[in-house]
Amino acid sequence: MTRVRPLFAVLTALAIVLSTSPASATSPTEASPGGARLERLDRGLVAARTTAGVHLSWRLLRHEATGHTDTGLAGPAFAVYRDGKKIATVTDSTNYLDAEGGSEYRVAPVVRGRQGDLSKPVSPWAGGSYDLPLRKPADGVTPTGEAYTYSANDVSVGDVDGDGSYEYVVKWDPSNAKDVSQIGYTGPTYVDTYRFDGTLLHRVDLGVNIRSGAHYTQFLVYDFDGDGRSEMMMKTAPGSKVTSYDRHGNVASERHVTMPREDVKAGYSHSDDYRLSAAGYYEHVVEMFRGWHQHPEVVAGKWPATLEQAFGIEPRHSYPLSDVDARAMADHFIDVYAPSRSARNNLRAFAGFIVDGPEYLTVFDGKSGRELETVRYEPGRHDDGLMWGDYALGRIEPGNRVDRFLAGVAYLDGKNASAVFARGYYTRTTLVAYRWNGHKLTKDWFVDSGWVPMSNPFNFPVHGRDGTSPEYGSLATQGAHSLSAADVDGDGKHEIVYGASTIDHDGKLLYSSSGVLPPGSADPGATARLGHGDALHVTDIDPARPGLEIHMVHEGGTYAPYGYTLRDAATGEVLYGGYTGRDTGRGMVGDVLPDEPGLETWASVPGGSGAVGLWSADGRPLSASIPGTNASIRWAADLTTQIVDGAGTVTPSIKDWRRGTLLTATGTLTNNGTKGNPSLVADVFGDWREEMVVRTADSSALRIYLSTEVTGHKLYTLMHDPQYRVDVARQQTSYNQPAYTGFYLGSDTDWSKVPR
Repeated sequence: MTRVRPLFAVLTALAIVLSTSPASATSPTEASPGGARLERLDRGLVAARTTAGVHLSWRLLRHEATGHTDTGLAGPAFAVYRDGKKIATVTDSTNYLDAEGGSEYRVAPVVRGRQGDLSKPVSPWAGGSYDLPLRKPADGVTPTGEAYTYSANDVSVGDVDGDGSYEYVVKWDPSNAKDVSQIGYTGPTYVDTYRFDGTLLHRVDLGVNIRSGAHYTQFLVYDFDGDGRSEMMMKTAPGSKVTSYDRHGNVASERHVTMPREDVKAGYSHSDDYRLSAAGYYEHVVEMFRGWHQHPEVVAGKWPATLEQAFGIEPRHSYPLSDVDARAMADHFIDVYAPSRSARNNLRAFAGFIVDGPEYLTVFDGKSGRELETVRYEPGRHDDGLMWGDYALGRIEPGNRVDRFLAGVAYLDGKNASAVFARGYYTRTTLVAYRWNGHKLTKDWFVDSGWVPMSNPFNFPVHGRDGTSPEYGSLATQGAHSLSAADVDGDGKHEIVYGASTIDHDGKLLYSSSGVLPPGSADPGATARLGHGDALHVTDIDPARPGLEIHMVHEGGTYAPYGYTLRDAATGEVLYGGYTGRDTGRGMVGDVLPDEPGLETWASVPGGSGAVGLWSADGRPLSASIPGTNASIRWAADLTTQIVDGAGTVTPSIKDWRRGTLLTATGTLTNNGTKGNPSLVADVFGDWREEMVVRTADSSALRIYLSTEVTGHKLYTLMHDPQYRVDVARQQTSYNQPAYTGFYLGSDTDWSKVPR
């Protein structure tokens, strides 16, 4: 009797065979089961020579997964070809070790005995790494005569030309890049786009009116309009320009971003330089004081009517202040009042900051670098930080809280990728969501906590208080140095986890988490928000619980109910945590103990105070010592988590908490000082494991390391998980955080629960 195959099975098998290469695709994007439009990637085959032979690794695409087994996902087998001859068929994974070795390799899927398209041919790397050549920008000199050089910093990836493989977008930081609270000039920031062979496609020079540092330039590389090619978005200003190059490396064109007509009419130009000298800042303060009587908060009676009242001194002048009197008050403020608040206040040396001038958001074509649209950055700075609380605490820091920027990508409607740009998280907190349709940016929502009310902008405990917005006021002081996009409520749409609070996909406040201050804290028994923190991790940490969890550390010290927390991502409820009374600055999650179910969490206090501890997914204490907290990586064959170690001038390494050092990346360096971040950790090619991208010590190249441990686990590329993919896009933001899947991924993964 002839058995008739069900129509669904026939169509499924046919679809797998026909869609194994971008050339056969009928759509430029790949849809996940939830409807998110993801990149249509090629096979991503890579080969690397090892002492045991040539290690091959390639992608399983998400639509190819047909079920699950005890060790991974079911899907097509793969025929492996060496120098044109088939040498193996692999069924249980997407990697293979060829003990004999050859000069060229290809793979092809096999479904029910029928072979699909062959991958592009690849030749083996000489070892377990590949150097992508870079073109370092020229050195420079600041207006004060300080010389600076450049080093490659954060990296993101995107398929800018639609061929199914990634290009690499590199941010260049000058050696004098600064934190927002640090005084001094910086060189300009550059953002380059390279092909894998080192061909420089274009360079964005952000110009002198964008300060350089971890908190200023957050660049998003993503296919926002679903045409199969990535765009690039970032904050720009007058003076920002793009240089494109031909295939020989010569300059093909150079264009500034387009300034709005009203700015041109107002006299702004691309030759403007808004950086303040120390003398310029003094004049800025004088002008601010001359207009004190007209400030809306003064007029409304919310702030002291006179500067003498604000500074707590006897009346000296009549208002409005004359120029002479304004200078006398500026001298008192800078030389007497500010130093009395903190010995670190040296406002006579305040220089290099940008506190005025236009601010823009620009969309660039990822392949050509051509400007597609420029709009105003929303919201604008408003002032130099006075309303933001930058003068309110003991440490007076103009331009600090006002210039804290974050950015990320999210599938807010479950299908299309949106860009989210944010300003502020210590006091006023704002987020804007945009869609790009290939022609125009559309703003979907704007979230604003409102200003934190102050009775005296020069002396007020501004942190931990609500903004004026009835709906969003509780967002103030809740943000982290990154944000995450994840479907926390299971509706198929991404929410924005903004530190200790979460914004729903439609821009409404989902929750803002708080707790009760314990004995020994600043105000025992009082309810306080969890508050700001430096590290944020969102994924399924405890598979025994439904949904996702959030692990975060908090820096509020005695004013925060916890130093570290694990929260339910859907509700913000604290599942476990601990009060430390100190700035708990580092934290991480990962499967470092495979005998323990779920992912482990850990935290530490900076400054040599040591570990806070290691916990199980359900909150049991496991160890007083902890793995590192710089960055994590999925490197091993057994689905456990490894740690990237090495900061500053220390050689980076990949360490397993049980097995020790697995890789030493000789001749390379990490980024961002003590943070010790690789330029990128992501599944950029090969199987489901992550590659480590670091800069060579002289920044002449990006060195990309591939795990060559043979694994028997089969899983589609992590880039086809919507949460992981957008996490990779935001990894470069501020304090780099690892990328996580929207499902549980560890050594004890239940493969039947992996979404397909």
